[in-house]
Amino acid sequence: MRRVVELRWDPILGEWVAVSNIREERPWRPSGCPFCPGSPETGSGWSVVVLENRFPMLVPEPPEPTSRRWPFIAVPGRGRCLVIVETPEHSLDDLSDLGVDGVLRVLERVRSALWFRNKGEEVGVSLTHPHSQLYAMPVIPSKVLREMRSCYRYWLEKRRCLLCEVRDAELREGTRIVYRSTDFVAYVPFWARWPFEVHIHPLKHVQSVRGMDRGTLESLAECLTKVLCGLKNLFEKPMPYVMALHEPPLRGEYPWYHTHIEVYGMYRVSGRLKYAAGAELGGGVFTYDSTPERAAEMLRRCIESRC
Repeated sequence: MRRVVELRWDPILGEWVAVSNIREERPWRPSGCPFCPGSPETGSGWSVVVLENRFPMLVPEPPEPTSRRWPFIAVPGRGRCLVIVETPEHSLDDLSDLGVDGVLRVLERVRSALWFRNKGEEVGVSLTHPHSQLYAMPVIPSKVLREMRSCYRYWLEKRRCLLCEVRDAELREGTRIVYRSTDFVAYVPFWARWPFEVHIHPLKHVQSVRGMDRGTLESLAECLTKVLCGLKNLFEKPMPYVMALHEPPLRGEYPWYHTHIEVYGMYRVSGRLKYAAGAELGGGVFTYDSTPERAAEMLRRCIESRC
């Protein structure tokens, strides 16, 4: 079977799709955990370890793409896919269980690219040992690119950061704020798509985590820990979620855009799982069965009482 690792361009929606048949070989819930201390991959004597993904979506030396002719345009899937094993303790349920110091140790290793975390079998997690992933990509992820374009248009017109403006408006209104640390604020956005969608923004314009000192990173770790702890304890069963760090490209300066984290909690306010179905996948219009204000209130009270 020919190895395929490439990015295919969708000219209709104007975005890239990553294709890798290496992923077909990925095991599902193997009997032995490859991330536990003492395994061939991890060794021992570590608190956080960064590994190459054995079944990557991108590779440093990709094969030639399968097609370059319009409309079937593909480019080599050049990049790196890393796994951040967040703790030696296999039995921990979530990143928030590490506490602020443990989360800080993880954040100190997140210095570039798309950092993301999947939690729960409902979102397809194949290994339960606490871990997250880091993709260094040859293109800007389409969701980040859409944000950057909107922010750039706003900057040209207003000479102000759109993300900062929205954050400040959320702070003034206050009804959707769930937690605030010294340097960061977490809120459920007015236009949230997922039931417990939480955005974590710096209180001052900071372009990237690479520019944060240790004190600022610690404040981010505190805010993130509280949000994830709230999601875990909101219902009888820990909430499945997807989390992603949105960063500008590694090269260049982008005064009109700043780093932030988005967390998509998948349970509805009733505790049942939210699915992206006809309206969402077919039409691109998310439906919200309650209100972001109620979700924020529930999460805020859980953080105050249980975290």
